[in-house]
Amino acid sequence: MPTTTMKAIRLHTYGGPEVLRHEDVPVPAPKPGEVLVRVHAVGVNPPDWYLRDGLTVMPEELRPKIDLPVVPGTDVSGVVEAVADDVTGFSPGDEVFGMLRFPGFDGAAYAEYVVAPASDLAPKPAGIDHVHAAGAPMAGLTAWQYLVEVGHDHPSPFQAARHRPVALGTGTRVLVNGAAGGVGHFAVQLAKWKGAHVTAVASGGHEPFLRDLGADEVIDYTRTRPEETARDLDLVLDAVGGPTSHRFLRTLRRGGALFPVFFAEVDPEEAARLGVTVSISQVRSNGPQLAELGHLLDAGTVRVAIDSTYPLSRAQEAHERAARGHIRGKIVLTGCEGG
Repeated sequence: MPTTTMKAIRLHTYGGPEVLRHEDVPVPAPKPGEVLVRVHAVGVNPPDWYLRDGLTVMPEELRPKIDLPVVPGTDVSGVVEAVADDVTGFSPGDEVFGMLRFPGFDGAAYAEYVVAPASDLAPKPAGIDHVHAAGAPMAGLTAWQYLVEVGHDHPSPFQAARHRPVALGTGTRVLVNGAAGGVGHFAVQLAKWKGAHVTAVASGGHEPFLRDLGADEVIDYTRTRPEETARDLDLVLDAVGGPTSHRFLRTLRRGGALFPVFFAEVDPEEAARLGVTVSISQVRSNGPQLAELGHLLDAGTVRVAIDSTYPLSRAQEAHERAARGHIRGKIVLTGCEGG
């Protein structure tokens, strides 16, 4: 069993990577419906640095109240240490992975131990290690819920209509912008798994990597504007989003769809005139979906690319790496094992 204290990363004030502090905190105890996990690796995701910055990326009226100090992080891979009396399906010693309590900011994953809702966890694929498993949950579930199955009826706070994936199959033409990043590299592989023709947009140095993942075409955005060459697409998954996302509207055929993963600035009148749909979703924790993705990971059908790893104590450096951009796959914190 664990000791009463553990190491965790906490922030006591908002700011840059320097506010992340490695310190002693109490080991949490599982409540009903929860599992205590001894953490082996933690995935680093954009919401982690959004939280660190004070959620300034979100509209003020949508920002949840955060009580400081707070332990950031959602994505873990580890070993079950203990389970609440009402939990079935998991036992001490089981290897698990999951995205915890999202879309909230109380996952508390940057730690040696974490309590997780059992419903957020899935068996870790036996064919991959904890580092790769920790890199999968948020990015993989985001791509899954955009492209394969939403899996919930919760509306996005950013649009009234429920997001609906486009049916993918042989002959479907899909473009993934930001294809070398966390969500992007999963989206390329899932679209190929469904039989689509996939065009990947990234900087030129990523072309061999993206071809290896199955991309049929690669557009180097440093040399070519994708909106000037891509045409008659059924779907654009824009993993970059933001103010330039609207440029992809004219790459779509009538009836096509643009799915920005991040807040996008798109003129709804232009979209209606072109006969295309713009839809966003908000990824949510989902153990059963993660188990499905886990089968693909175990079989090698989908792979997790690791950009870099850092010990938990050097979470500041991991966030500095994220700020430099041009990430290939996922950043992961390692060496989190408690006990």
